[in-house]
Amino acid sequence: MTTGTLAALIFGVILLQLLVLGLVGYYRRKRDYRVSTTEQARPQADTLAQETALASEKASSGNALAWEGFRIFEVIRRCHEDAALSICSFYLAPQDGKPLPDFKPGQFLTFKLPLPDDGHAANKVLVRCYSLSDSPNKDYYRVSIKRVPAPPDRTDLPPGRGSNYFHEQVQVGSHLQVRAPAGHFHLLEEASLPVVLIAGGIGITPMLSILNSLLERGSERQIWLFYGVRDGSEVIMKEQLQALAHRHAHFHLHLCYSRPDEREVLGVDFHHRGRVDVPLLVDTLTLGRYQFYVCGPKAMMESIVPGLQGLGIDSADIHYESFGPASLIKQDKPETQESVAKAAKQMISFSRSGRRIAWDAQAECLLDFAESQGVEVVSGCRAGSCGSCQTPIESGEVEYNQDPDADIEPGHCLLCICKPKGDLSLAL
Repeated sequence: MTTGTLAALIFGVILLQLLVLGLVGYYRRKRDYRVSTTEQARPQADTLAQETALASEKASSGNALAWEGFRIFEVIRRCHEDAALSICSFYLAPQDGKPLPDFKPGQFLTFKLPLPDDGHAANKVLVRCYSLSDSPNKDYYRVSIKRVPAPPDRTDLPPGRGSNYFHEQVQVGSHLQVRAPAGHFHLLEEASLPVVLIAGGIGITPMLSILNSLLERGSERQIWLFYGVRDGSEVIMKEQLQALAHRHAHFHLHLCYSRPDEREVLGVDFHHRGRVDVPLLVDTLTLGRYQFYVCGPKAMMESIVPGLQGLGIDSADIHYESFGPASLIKQDKPETQESVAKAAKQMISFSRSGRRIAWDAQAECLLDFAESQGVEVVSGCRAGSCGSCQTPIESGEVEYNQDPDADIEPGHCLLCICKPKGDLSLAL
């Protein structure tokens, strides 16, 4: 073998080895790339799967908690909350045992109550709204209801049918038809302003829901509660309120008695003598911006709300709700002889009843007017909350005395809080 042949053979062997090593390296890199890509993709896929499953679970849970119409609840507990035994709390659990959706503190429940048949078809079912009086709970809701007697100056009038039904007929184990929590009067939880709660009488119930929710969630917002009653016998959950004020330094309790019992001592049993009014708020609160929540009888509402506005407080910081038929009526335009004369020319037609009647300018709302003319209307709260008196408008327009809580369908109106703007035809 010549030297040239040997050199060529050695060179060939070396070249072959290099080729083999190159191919091996290539396949190793390709394998490693595949493994690396798979391992990187797996966590992303797992994360996506977990997120999808979580979103699906949340959606499923949300759908399961929501309900439309009326749902059956059972009364699991009832207890009186005041010394006069005129206010009773009812704890309600869903009969189907499913969890309850949260609500916005300050909202209410709507009840459909069966009444004895007294020969009047419109009286067989009574719809009433009552504020939730506690913070949201997954197992039960609580409402605290005051028994409403006949007016002291009109003993010929019947007592409140809804409240007396609860006090006399509803016991532990009773079943009630309940609509889901609703209402536009509620705590604005995303805000950070100090909170001023102003309650008169049974108007304390939504304030209890707001107060308990803020404290239980550990909110650091300063909270003032001005609670007005006649005397100590009317205070709801006084010991609990005092305990909360003792436990939480940022909660300031102010009990106001307009007619305290002679045995009740100022500074010991209560904090202020007299009604809750604007001068008391000015003297007590420091300068600054607050969120005001007001709920109480008509006289208090008509004093406090315009009084706060008169101090220059932004209307966006004043939230209010009247209870029962004591609605806070807007007085944007004062009545004049001309406006009264114009109203007297308005004609209201009730198409189903076949009646056409001149509008009574003294009527506070269309519901009162219809009832005074013997036109039967199904109604409930009489304050724009439950939506029971919602009626189709066939022609004409209405104007509202206050902002409604109930959602109004297009082409309809809530008779309990509106008046006609001219000739009006209703499907009644």
